[in-house]
Amino acid sequence: MTGEMIREALAWCSALNLGLLLFWVLWLTLAHDWVYRIHGKWFKLSVEKFDAIHYAGIAFFKTCIFFFNIVPYLALRIIE
Repeated sequence: MTGEMIREALAWCSALNLGLLLFWVLWLTLAHDWVYRIHGKWFKLSVEKFDAIHYAGIAFFKTCIFFFNIVPYLALRIIE
């Protein structure tokens, strides 16, 4: 496996993960009440707790994308 292949894989992983993150944010923004009702059937959550959990999840996912996809991609771009 060459450095170019790893770079391409990291670039695609970054693009796919950012797309998933965008989908999550848009879905939660545009269909918040519906998503809350669905989750409310499974779990006893207040709206505030539901929002806090999703906000923390989005922040964690964004941080993971940055550290595990984008930073290694940029490091490989710098050294090659």
